[in-house]
Amino acid sequence: MNDQIQHTRDVALNILKPSQRDLDHGLELHEHALVIESYGLGLRSPIDPDPVNAAIAAGASDRELQDLTEDMGMTRWALTPELRREYREIWQASGVTCTFQNAGEECNDPLRIIKRLARHTYNTDAMPDFLQRVTTPDDIAAAHKAGKRCTYLTCNGIPLAGDQANPDEELRYIRVFAQLGARMMHLTYNRRNPIGDGCGEPNDAGLSDFGHATVAEMNRLGIIIDLAHTGWQTCLDTAKASAQPVVVSHSVACTVNEHIRSKPDNIIRAVLDTGGTMGITNVPAFLGGSGDISAFLDHIDYVAKTFGTDAVTIGTDRGYPSKYSAEANSKLNPRPRQRNRWEALWPPGDPLRSPEWRQPHQEQSLTWTNWPLFTVGLVQRGYSDDDIAKIIGGNILRVAKDVWKDSAYAVSAENIQKRPK
Repeated sequence: MNDQIQHTRDVALNILKPSQRDLDHGLELHEHALVIESYGLGLRSPIDPDPVNAAIAAGASDRELQDLTEDMGMTRWALTPELRREYREIWQASGVTCTFQNAGEECNDPLRIIKRLARHTYNTDAMPDFLQRVTTPDDIAAAHKAGKRCTYLTCNGIPLAGDQANPDEELRYIRVFAQLGARMMHLTYNRRNPIGDGCGEPNDAGLSDFGHATVAEMNRLGIIIDLAHTGWQTCLDTAKASAQPVVVSHSVACTVNEHIRSKPDNIIRAVLDTGGTMGITNVPAFLGGSGDISAFLDHIDYVAKTFGTDAVTIGTDRGYPSKYSAEANSKLNPRPRQRNRWEALWPPGDPLRSPEWRQPHQEQSLTWTNWPLFTVGLVQRGYSDDDIAKIIGGNILRVAKDVWKDSAYAVSAENIQKRPK
């Protein structure tokens, strides 16, 4: 275990202060469990500052710089034996078998969404002996049995044609992305789109007529509907409209800490009534309270004790940087100031960027390699081994199986192009 991983683990242990018995039991339980993250950002390889600085000097746009740095950050793990070793070390320290991987940008443009999906596909192609891109729930269990890690790809937006010729044609790219392996999609990001309203909108009109058609097509194709960034009324409408379980892959309980990215009890109940589950994220500003691993466990506790242990899972919404990233980033030249991106709709004064919620001990205690200590924390709070197994993987796997088993692909792949009239 490298020094960076060990330091962050020590920070979390200093907050949790588990007994030796709870620590040993939690670590052993985690080591043997099927651990599935309901939403994550993946590992971030160090970028090469030279081409980035050259692009800045040449006047590259914000979008071009984003593409360049994302491409490097997602794919350079495979370049050298040293980086490949670190990649394996990070995954192994986490104890995670599968992450529902952010593999599509926060928009509805298919050409933008496909880039992250391509990058994560590249990673699995480059390291097939260790990392798999899986496309069915059964593949996740098979990867675990084989001692491999895997990604289940998810998009942060619905790919739409954009020509608005008719609703059927507008939805045609959902099938394309399903064929490419996308298995979960955000219905909205923070802004309003043709489907419904995002959590950042000051008014929420709910699921649109076109949104109902979108929900039906996602149900048909076996794509999990994710309401993590969706406005509250649109969440309720979607849960009512969907014939399959829906999820909130990474959010927090509004009763514990109100934020636009939180979900109140009536939405959690509506999601559970579909057969879905609620993923707890560990972004300090969303957690509130102490903003550390203890606050994160408080949200899990609230949902589990209010709605039952079938109700909750973990979606950290976190990446993990290489130990070489800080040095590489220090060599980057300043970027010209840019306007806020379209998708970055946060209310004035939102605490997300506040220093109060970016304290080192908060971020370090919640870091992705501390997944085993999430399990230790659940042991400390009195959960049974069976309930912990559900929270750290079983619940999201159950939902994935339920959505997939009735899909057009699973039932009759040759009829995939036949849509109901």
